[in-house]
Amino acid sequence: MGIKFKINLPKIPADLPIHTFQPEERGYYDYRIYKDCVITNDVMDRIAFDQVVFDHVTFEGDFATIELTDCVFNHCDLSNADFSKGSIHRVEFKHSRMIGIVLSESTLANVLFDNCQLNLSTFGYSKLKQVRFSECTVKNSDFYECTIQKLDFQNCEIDEANFSNTKLKGVDLTTCRFDSLQVSLESMQGCIVSTVQALGFARLLGLEIKE
Repeated sequence: MGIKFKINLPKIPADLPIHTFQPEERGYYDYRIYKDCVITNDVMDRIAFDQVVFDHVTFEGDFATIELTDCVFNHCDLSNADFSKGSIHRVEFKHSRMIGIVLSESTLANVLFDNCQLNLSTFGYSKLKQVRFSECTVKNSDFYECTIQKLDFQNCEIDEANFSNTKLKGVDLTTCRFDSLQVSLESMQGCIVSTVQALGFARLLGLEIKE
């Protein structure tokens, strides 16, 4: 059994007003809802969202070093968005399209990905603390050399994901579906897998299995 942990939910007030997105010079946005719009960022060096709900919002452009605190993304499109070197705390991504999103060198804490499409996403060199993927597709995604403290995959498709140089101790993959992963012997130590998955990993690591 994997390490059980609770994710702290975003702190969202009940009476958030709906705003139309307009670029602000200071790049700071708080206490609002954005709905059915496109948010782009091609000019601001810093952009931060605090206590914001995104409902059917599309992100386009470069959002490197983005700061997200107490945010919810509901049915959003973040495909190919650049969130690298971001700071993401108490955030939920729900039923969102995030194919090819770049989250490398980011810090994620108390983050939930729920029913999201994350194929070809990039998390390399990130710090993941209390992060859960639930009912997500995470095929061909990159978790190279991540630092993990409480990571959970529940009923996800993770085929061809890359976990090289990432220690998966305590991570339970038994409910996940995959044909192969990119892993190393060191990364698999302490990882929790099913009997069938264990045989597959043994073959990946070059062991010959006599039946």
